Formats: sequence, structure tokens, C-alpha cells
Amino acid sequence: MDMTLVSSTRVSRTSTTMTSKTTRPLDLLRLVGGVVLLVLGLVAVVPAPNTWVFLLSVLVTEGGHWALVACLPLFAPGWRRTRVSRVGVGLGLLGTLLLLTPLARAVAVSRALPAALETRFADLRSVTPAASLRPAPLVARDLFVGVSSPTVRVEDHLFASVGGQELRLDLYRPAEDHPPLPGVVVIHGGSWQSGSREDFSALNRYLAARGYVVAAVSYRFSPRFRFPAARDDVAAAITFLKRNAGRLGLDASRLALVGRSAGGQLALLVAYTAHDPAIKGVVSYYAPAALRWGYANPAKRSIIDSSGILDAYLGGPPETHGSQYQAASPLSHIGHRTPPTLLINGLRDEHVSPFHSEFLSDRLIRAHVPHLFLQLPWATHGCDYVFSGLCGQISTYAVERFLSAVL
Repeated sequence: MDMTLVSSTRVSRTSTTMTSKTTRPLDLLRLVGGVVLLVLGLVAVVPAPNTWVFLLSVLVTEGGHWALVACLPLFAPGWRRTRVSRVGVGLGLLGTLLLLTPLARAVAVSRALPAALETRFADLRSVTPAASLRPAPLVARDLFVGVSSPTVRVEDHLFASVGGQELRLDLYRPAEDHPPLPGVVVIHGGSWQSGSREDFSALNRYLAARGYVVAAVSYRFSPRFRFPAARDDVAAAITFLKRNAGRLGLDASRLALVGRSAGGQLALLVAYTAHDPAIKGVVSYYAPAALRWGYANPAKRSIIDSSGILDAYLGGPPETHGSQYQAASPLSHIGHRTPPTLLINGLRDEHVSPFHSEFLSDRLIRAHVPHLFLQLPWATHGCDYVFSGLCGQISTYAVERFLSAVL
């Protein structure tokens, strides 16, 4: 036999063996990467079984578009070489498609939103120049690079002291000197038991940079301080702002309230019961509004003990504290003097059922109150935590146009 041919055959076999050894770890990495993408994709579309998966679902539903970048390494040269590699790529593609379903749903919502806002609030005066508003509900560039805002001033103020406990607010306003500006009072969530006025501060800075004085307020927590303590604290913060409007650069005749979760309940309740002509509108992010119904229809216990939270906030169950539930439910206080309302809810909310906003919207329709129920089919509780994400962008677009209309 020709020695040259034998030598070439041996070299070829050796080369193939070496290639197989060097690519085997990459094949396994592809498989692992594909499995990870598939698991994350399932988290984006399947109800969360517990708190930890819920927290992960907030990130994957709002940041699933990053899967487009994450799946690219799966197609590195040689991905067709082995069955393991091909399986990894297939799983990764399936996971990527699942992770992109929130984006597809968000695009559909964003297309319909401008017309919905125009229709619902057409009779309200708009004073904010269109050039200063977000150009569209969803901006692709912002999904990847973030939403930027100019620098603003942040000041700390003591607005009340109750039983030795200091209550403070953070005041956000434009960096430059300005005439009196309309005010936005922001109330944080946390099941009426926790949370901070510093939570979700990106929206505060965004609004302040665009011509609002934003006050993020604190309040007393249950179970030590039960209802109506937190409501009274929010009212006290509004009184402080109006009394000190001159030195704060605030137009005390133009105020709106914005609240998230438990803070949304407080925002709605104060706006609906204060009968203050200065309060021109209220925004509720995923807030409980029908408290008696919420007690009877609790959230998944493995995620949150919603009935126990209501017990702590209101002092007991509806059977013994029915008057408290009635007084604390925004649903009970809708009438002809109710200010315009923007309701924002994810339809996959594992903490506060979107039925709360559905009930509230129905009552607002019957009372002929201008309002919009913005439903986000992919989103869950706290979806605006990622400010440049799908919910963050779309809700900000709606909020700033709502504020422009009512203020």
C-alpha cells in the first residue's frame, strides 16, 4: 500500500477525533443554553407557582426581547454537527419564540393606545406641547438602551409627625428655576406593610424633567397603624404641598395622584373622597379596589397571603369589619364628582386580580366618569419595574398623556 495514502488516512482520522473532542463542550453548552431559554420562555407564558418564579416572570416578560441576542451564540459554526447541538438549537429557538410573545402582544396594545387615549379624554384640555411627550407607546431603541431623562433636583421634606413617627416626602422638580408647575403625588406599594417612597423612582425623575413637581410620599404601615392611618397620611402630604406651594414651585390648583398596588388603592380612595377641586385626576397601577371581593377571592397563597394582608390593614375579615372594607374600597365612592381616572393592569397579575379594575371601570362607566382601563395581556404585578421595558414604556406613554390632558 502507498505509505502516503496510509499517512493521509491516519492524519484525517486524528483530525476528526480532535475536532470531535474540541466541539463536544460547545455542543453541551448549546444544549444547556437552549434549555435555559426554553425554561425562561415557559416562565414568560405559564402562571407562576411561587414567589420566586413570579419575581423572575417580571424580568422575563419585560425583557424577553433580549432573547434575540441571547440565542445568537447557539448558531456559532458547527451547530449542525451533532444531534446534541441540534437539539440545543431547537430548544433555544422555541424558548426565544415564547420569550417574544410579550413583545408581540405589546406591539398590538401600542398600536391601539393613542386612539383610545384620544377618544376617552378628548374633552379634557391638553396643555403640554406634543414635542415633549414620548413619540410612541413603544420605541424599539429604548428597549435596549433605556429611557433617558435630564437631571432633576430631589429634595427631602418632613410633611408630618404622628405619634413620634416622622413622615417625609421626596420632591422631584426640574433642575432649572421654573414658574409654578402642576403637581403629581406618587404613593408607593407594599401591601400597606412595607415599601419605600424611593421605589420606582424612574417615573418620578422622568415626569419632573418634563415639567411637573413630583412628590413621592411615605405613610404609616399596618398592622401597627390600621386604616385609615395611611389614607390620612396621604391627605396630610397633600395639605403640606398646598400650604407650601409657593416655595416648592408648585401650582396648588393642579394636582394628580399616582399609586401602585396598595398605593394605588390609597391614591384612588383619596382622589374619590377628598372632593378637592385641585385633584384633577388619578392613576392606578394594579391596585385593589373591591376589597370585600378581594378577601373572598384571594391570590394564590404560595405567592401572597392577600386575605391576611387585608386582615392586617383593616383589622379583620369582612364579617366583623364590614364597615372598614366599605370605607376603604374605592369602588364604594364613585359619583359625579369623581375625577378622571387611568387604570393600568397586567392581565397575568398574580397578586391583584385585574377584576378589581374591571369592576371599577364598570362603575366609572355608569357614573359617566372619563377613564381608561389599560389592559396589558402579557404583564404581571410590578410590570413597570423595568422602566424601559414593554409595560414601563407603554404605561409611561399613557400616564404622561393623561396628565397632559387633566392638568
